[in-house]
Amino acid sequence: MSTRTPGAHGPQSGPAPADGALRQGLERRHMRLIALGGVIGAGLFVGSGVVVHATGPAAVLSFLAAGVLTVLIMRMLAEMTAARPAQGSFYAHVRETLGLRAGFTVGWLYWYFFVIVVAVEAVAGGRIVQLWLPGVPLWAVSLVLMGLLTATNMVSARSYGEFEYWFSSIKVVAIVVFLFLGALYVLGLWPHARGGLALLTTHGGFAPAGVGAVLAAVVPCVGFFTGAEIVTIAAAESVEPERAVADAIRSIVLRVVAFYVLSIFLVVAVVPWTSPAIEVSPYAAVLERLAVPAAGTVMNALVLIAVLSCLNSALYTSSRMLFALTGNGDAPRAFTKVSRGGVPRRALLAGTSVGYLSVIAAWISPDVIFSFLINSYGAIALFVYLAIAVAQVRMRRRLEREDPARLTLRMWLFPWLSRLTIAAMTAVIAAMAVLPGSRSQFWLSLVTVAVVLVGYEFRRRAPVARPGPAGPLPEPDVVGAATGER
Repeated sequence: MSTRTPGAHGPQSGPAPADGALRQGLERRHMRLIALGGVIGAGLFVGSGVVVHATGPAAVLSFLAAGVLTVLIMRMLAEMTAARPAQGSFYAHVRETLGLRAGFTVGWLYWYFFVIVVAVEAVAGGRIVQLWLPGVPLWAVSLVLMGLLTATNMVSARSYGEFEYWFSSIKVVAIVVFLFLGALYVLGLWPHARGGLALLTTHGGFAPAGVGAVLAAVVPCVGFFTGAEIVTIAAAESVEPERAVADAIRSIVLRVVAFYVLSIFLVVAVVPWTSPAIEVSPYAAVLERLAVPAAGTVMNALVLIAVLSCLNSALYTSSRMLFALTGNGDAPRAFTKVSRGGVPRRALLAGTSVGYLSVIAAWISPDVIFSFLINSYGAIALFVYLAIAVAQVRMRRRLEREDPARLTLRMWLFPWLSRLTIAAMTAVIAAMAVLPGSRSQFWLSLVTVAVVLVGYEFRRRAPVARPGPAGPLPEPDVVGAATGER
C-alpha cells in the first residue's frame, strides 16, 4: 500500500473545488488499485472459459497477444495524458489532434459504452444474487445494486475510490491466491497432485483448433482488457495526476502477465481444456480439482465482487465523460453542475437513468431490445482504442515540434511501434467484422457510430456554447488543459 499524501486523510482531501470543478479526492492508493483492478472483471472469471473451450491451451497465446496490444495502447494514452492532462482524457486528446467531429464521436461512444456496461453488470450481479435469493425478481435485485452504487458515487470521488479500492483489493488478492494454489498443483506440491504440464498437449495438442482459432480468439480477449484506461480519466481527480498515470503504466504489464496470461496458463495446466466445467467457470473448475471447500460459492462471491467493481467504475466513468463533454458544448450545459463535494450528480444520474431503462428492457424484452443494446456496444471500445492510437501519433509529432519538454513519458520505439499498434488494432476490428461470433456486434456498433455522427451534425449547427468548467482548465488546477477549438 502506498504512503498517503500528507493532508489527504479525511473525506475532505484535496483542495475545495472551484465553482463547477471536480475535487481532487483520489489518493495514490486509490489510483493504484483502480489501475490494478481495472481489468479484472467478470469476463476473466467466467467469460475466459469460452475462449479456452474454443481454442484449447493455446488460448494463453490469444490472451498474451491481446494483452500486448492493450499495453501498447495504454502506453500511447499515458504519453498523451502525461504531456497534456485533461478532463475526459482521450476525449480531449482526440478532439485536439483529430478534430471536433472525432472528439465528439469518441466522447459519446465511450459514454454510451459505459452506460450499457452499467446495465449489463447490474443484470449479471442480479443473477448471482438470485442464486442465494431465488424468490426475488431479477429486475428488482439489479435495480437495488445499481441504486446502492449510484448512492456511493453521489457522495464524492473519494467515495468511489474507497469502494473501488476494496473491491479491487479483494480481486487482486483472489488472483494472487489462485496463482499460488495453481502453482503448487503444477509443481506437484498439492496433496494428491500429479503435477507437470502434460495437459497442455494430451487432448489434441497445444492448439487443437489450429492457428486460425488462436488469432480469432484475440478479438474477444481484447474486450476483456477494456477498463485499463479508466485510471487516466480518474487522474483528473487525483492529487498527483501525472504520477498516478505513470504508476498505472508501470503496473499494466504485471496486470496483463499475472492476472490473465499466468492464470489462464494454470487453468489449462490443471484442468483438461475439454472439460465442460471450463466453459462454465474456469477458475471454479480449478478450485474443484484442488478440492477447495465450497469452491462454487467462493467463485460466485468473487464474480459478484468483480461485477460490482465494474458497475461502480462504469457509473463513475460515464459521469466523468459526460461532464467533460459539456466543457466544449458537446453535451447539454445542464450536466456541468457539480455538488459541493465536486460530483457531477446530474451527469451521474443521466447514466444511471439509461442503466435503469436498460435493466427494465432486460426484463420486458430480453431477446429484442436488450439483445440489441448488448450487440450495439460490442465494438465501440475497439473504435475508441484505434482513435487513441491515431491521436497519439498526431500529438507526438506536434509536441516534438512545439514543446518536446512535455514528453516526460514516451511511447516505445516511436513511430514504428505506434504504427504497428494501429495496424494490429485495425486488423482486430476487421476480424470482428467477418468472424461469425462477433459480426453482429460489429455492424450494430456501426449503427451506434452513425447515430452519434448524426448527433454531431445537430451539435455543429447549434450555437457554440461558451467553454465551461469541464473544458480547458489552467495548470496546475485539477488538470491541465488539452482541448482547444480549431
